[in-house]
Amino acid sequence: MLQILYLAQDLADPAVRRRVLMLLAGGAKVRLAGFRRGTNALATIEGVEPIELGQTHDGRFFQRIGAVARSCLSLKQSLRNVERPHLIIARNLDMLAIARKAVSVLGGDVPVVYECLDIHRLLLRSDATGRTLRASEAFLGRDVRLLITSSPAFVEHYFRPLSGIAAPMMLLENKVLELNEAQREAYGRPSVATAPENGPWRIGWFGALRCRKSLALLAEFSRRMEGRFEIVLRGRPAYSEFDDFDGFIRNEPFMHFHGPYRSPEELGAIYDDVHFTWAIDFFEEGRNSKWLLPNRLYEGCRFGRVPIAMRGTETARFLAIRGLGMLLDDAEPEALVGVVGSMTPERYVEASRRIAACAPETWVFNRNDCEDLVRRLAAVTSAAPSLVTPKRAPKPRNTQTPQNEGGLS
Repeated sequence: MLQILYLAQDLADPAVRRRVLMLLAGGAKVRLAGFRRGTNALATIEGVEPIELGQTHDGRFFQRIGAVARSCLSLKQSLRNVERPHLIIARNLDMLAIARKAVSVLGGDVPVVYECLDIHRLLLRSDATGRTLRASEAFLGRDVRLLITSSPAFVEHYFRPLSGIAAPMMLLENKVLELNEAQREAYGRPSVATAPENGPWRIGWFGALRCRKSLALLAEFSRRMEGRFEIVLRGRPAYSEFDDFDGFIRNEPFMHFHGPYRSPEELGAIYDDVHFTWAIDFFEEGRNSKWLLPNRLYEGCRFGRVPIAMRGTETARFLAIRGLGMLLDDAEPEALVGVVGSMTPERYVEASRRIAACAPETWVFNRNDCEDLVRRLAAVTSAAPSLVTPKRAPKPRNTQTPQNEGGLS
């Protein structure tokens, strides 16, 4: 059995829970360690007791650096009851530093996999800060055996032209995890959603709620539509990114926040309550938010809900290739009114029908996929370590979407 030490930047992140569940379902034994950013009982994993390395805070990058440094000093004590794993997975840059220290603490040549699903804005700066951070990433990742990322655009715009990481790359999209046979039988293929008979259309914005611009745009749109559209929010707000998130919601007549949810167990219920998925994120606009393929894209489509995306983003490219979704030209209430404000039941059902016609594996990651993932990771442990420090990969001559390089899609 493959034994993995999984290092997470936020133990309360539902996406961390999902990844650990994937590894367990694939047949691996997982020890989880990481930092705590607030509480979230819904992120707990039955049978897995995490090792807490300290506390960090959203939006405070340099505080996180200090927490990482302190954790490295006490890591031997923190990992005293951890047997030497076959593999370490480091989720994000700060955990890559912990991983290198963990290798020395645990002894031997433990392979490290770098999982990077967001590109922090500081890494993209062209000044000394950006160059220093990219150099640090290259140094910490010089012996990484595999890089896991979730969007081809991250490879195209960052890892190939800018990052010093030269490890093989694996594309692992943010698909819906479905391990429960009864759940799969209940939902089967994505179904065609129905339009509301009496009552408003509902746009669902679920997951990591961190975008002030989206909040303002959706609030203004719902007011202009005078109740014909309601906005339903669920998930974990990044309170550091809003002046007063709770107060803002209280003052919006057509906007409702229903708190966190358990993923993947509650996805069917919460998406059944809406008609559209807000698949737009202006957080770190023009960079990370333009390149990512968010969880909510796959979740909403899994249940036949019609996604709304911005043109010029990787999400829009993903949808346009398949002829799906509603695409905005501008981030203005008028554009949203023009695209969805005059929605009819017939147009909506046709848009949902196109989603339902897609193969389920477009949106879903099942137990067989989990087993394939663990086999891919097990192969990393048998690969010979690199004897040469990798240099920065050259910038590609074209901008075509990179293909899956030895990984899962």
